[in-house]
Amino acid sequence: MRYVDSNVTDENVLVGLDHSDDASVYKLTDDIAIIQTLDFFTPVVDDPYMFGQIAAANSLSDIYAMGGTPKIALNIVGYPISELGPETLGKILQGASDKAKEAGVSIVGGHSVDDREPKFGLSVTGIVHPKKFYKNIGAKPGDALVLTKPLGVGILTTAIKRDLIDQTLIDEISHVMATLNKQAAELLKDFEPNAVTDVTGFGLLGHAY
Repeated sequence: MRYVDSNVTDENVLVGLDHSDDASVYKLTDDIAIIQTLDFFTPVVDDPYMFGQIAAANSLSDIYAMGGTPKIALNIVGYPISELGPETLGKILQGASDKAKEAGVSIVGGHSVDDREPKFGLSVTGIVHPKKFYKNIGAKPGDALVLTKPLGVGILTTAIKRDLIDQTLIDEISHVMATLNKQAAELLKDFEPNAVTDVTGFGLLGHAY
């Protein structure tokens, strides 16, 4: 069964817009499909290197949530170069590069624009078997709910912006956000989950809905 927008006529599009999934899936051959995702956001921490790591891990998680293996990525940058200078941008890019290397992913290019507020993320391409990817629909009553990271990070990042928590907690949150879901995805391959998703901006209830 395919999960695509009704206007899409290409039969090789296996996952499209219909269910707001984490990424799209396109069948290339009987054994290989590509997974494509794009994600970027404004800084959630003050440390530019850590921000780059967090943004990269966030983008890569969409591939893992679909059951795929990320392969290559492109940088997406909005940045006020005249105000913040190139050094800070360099730290953001280095953080992303190091996190991508940890995931076994090559950053092969990207695009930047001059913007008043910094924004950064990745467009990531991965691969998966066309009959073995995960979707964000299909959960059933009685299913066990497995979380690979703690909930509540969104609330705490808002607290960071309002200077309401100390550095120790900021460091802990940053570590959680920058941790790859690679190991969880690898462990999941031994099972057949009914539904998988990357819980981020909409929280647990929003993504469950």
